[in-house]
Amino acid sequence: MWEKISLIWRIPEIRKKILIVLGLLVVFRVAAHIPIPGVNTSELQSFFNSNQFLGLLNIFSGGALENFSIVMLGVGPYITASIIFQLLVMIIPRLEELQKEGERGQQKINQWTRLLTVPLAVLQGYATITFLKQQQGAQLIGTLSSFDLVVALVTVTAGTIFLMWIGELISEQKVGNGISLLIFAGIVAQIPLQIQQLAATFDATQILNVGVFVLIGLITIAGVVYVTEAQRNIPVSYARRIRGNRMFGGVNTHLPLRVNQAGVIPIIFAVSLVLFPSLIAQFFVNSTNATVAGIAQWVTTAFQGGWLYGTLYFILVFAFTYFYTSVVFHPNQVAENLQKQGGFIPGIRPGRHTEEYLGYVSNRIILAGALFLGIVAVLPIALQSAAPSQSLVIGGTSLLIVVSVVIETVRQIESQLIVRDYEGF
Repeated sequence: MWEKISLIWRIPEIRKKILIVLGLLVVFRVAAHIPIPGVNTSELQSFFNSNQFLGLLNIFSGGALENFSIVMLGVGPYITASIIFQLLVMIIPRLEELQKEGERGQQKINQWTRLLTVPLAVLQGYATITFLKQQQGAQLIGTLSSFDLVVALVTVTAGTIFLMWIGELISEQKVGNGISLLIFAGIVAQIPLQIQQLAATFDATQILNVGVFVLIGLITIAGVVYVTEAQRNIPVSYARRIRGNRMFGGVNTHLPLRVNQAGVIPIIFAVSLVLFPSLIAQFFVNSTNATVAGIAQWVTTAFQGGWLYGTLYFILVFAFTYFYTSVVFHPNQVAENLQKQGGFIPGIRPGRHTEEYLGYVSNRIILAGALFLGIVAVLPIALQSAAPSQSLVIGGTSLLIVVSVVIETVRQIESQLIVRDYEGF
């Protein structure tokens, strides 16, 4: 590992790219600590720690939301816009054709995604400000005039566009995905503070619990790496073809099918749905109707980490894993492309039989990935129930994001080293 690191720093081009990425991440972290005037940041941080839905949004803003900073929305609106267009590509044939056009079609879809980010950022910013004002009143956010509200919305929308631009600048350096690295930086930046808080409340009687938590964390990280890298290799053979005086094909290769093709997206979808009832119920807790207020209070309590929340969370993660995999993986298109290129799976007829075989294999290996994602998602809930006095340094969703980003970044850096064909690498 140290030889690879020293090799990276000896290559001026790669060293320059890494320094540019680090500089852009520093700019992001500085912007995340510039608050919008009129906000009680200390009260806001404690409120975010007690609200799981806003805690998730805070993850994607890199901790900027709890500071109510100029980039408080983070890249959340851009991620939402990207997911919307991924789903629309499956529904609208024109978009699907555009995506198949290659780089030109993808550039158009990316441009539309950026444009959709703007209204989504305005709506999310307005909803967040309104929600915080209704929850805690002037304790969190002071009285905002119409002009102040417009200024705040313009500021946070511009902040999201600014982060989107920084993310694209990072992606251009080819040392990792820019949006993912921004989220990664926000998660990692919170770890020292949480460790400091844990150390401040630590006593000798908790050493066994802390040791167990560390052990579980290391096992979970190893499991995430293993499942993220795991894949099923489907053997593929290409028939020999003669064109003029040259012969093509006649080679054996494989088609890799990942166990976890959906990544962290199922957890994002699931947690958004499972926390939605609690978010709505909080608006009715102070209702003048005693029955409505009682129901709202029960829903709020039930969906704050109990067995009902954990069970529903696991089921939704499991279901969304299959759903999102069906969105990104199309056995019919893979089978069609193989047939066009003269490829076939040994023992399987081309066409419909290949499509059915790929669908069968995909559904079986996704079962392991869906179960693993569900377990990782509810693991923090189970640990908090077992030891309520202990605070988790990093949750399941954050852990998946961190590990996935590190693996992707390492791959891109290694690919640049391999391109330069350094001996011994």
